[in-house]
Amino acid sequence: MRNSFILLLLVISSYSVNAQNVVWHTDINKAVDLSNKTQKPMLLFFTGSDWCGWCIRLQKEVLKTAEFESWAKENVILVELDFPRRTPQSDEIKKQNMELQQMFQVRGYPTVWFVGVGKTDSKISLEKLGSTGYVAGGPSAWLTGANRILKK
Repeated sequence: MRNSFILLLLVISSYSVNAQNVVWHTDINKAVDLSNKTQKPMLLFFTGSDWCGWCIRLQKEVLKTAEFESWAKENVILVELDFPRRTPQSDEIKKQNMELQQMFQVRGYPTVWFVGVGKTDSKISLEKLGSTGYVAGGPSAWLTGANRILKK
């Protein structure tokens, strides 16, 4: 009984440690620097976190799972571009998110863009690799589509 309890604690703590290592950036400049440093593309998650039902569903079914988090650590730099109705944001973040929404012509939520990053001097270039949104079927189905986009 005691061994089972210890094993259960180890499994739970490993999930906790795993979840804490995933970072969703909100500052595009910091994410671009990290993308250049690691040579990983960025995943831009356009969301309405406190009002969009499909965004909340995507988070719950995919983006907050251990499978996604493990994949994300290896493959992408995560960027959340939120358009909340009740959650306060700084004017700087609102402006940044609106400019990126216009650049990527986001018309609905959730929208996920995968982008390659280039930076010369102080100029940033974002290469559109592909986009997706909510995909039924949980993390496996969503990640299959994401991998197809990244392998193009």
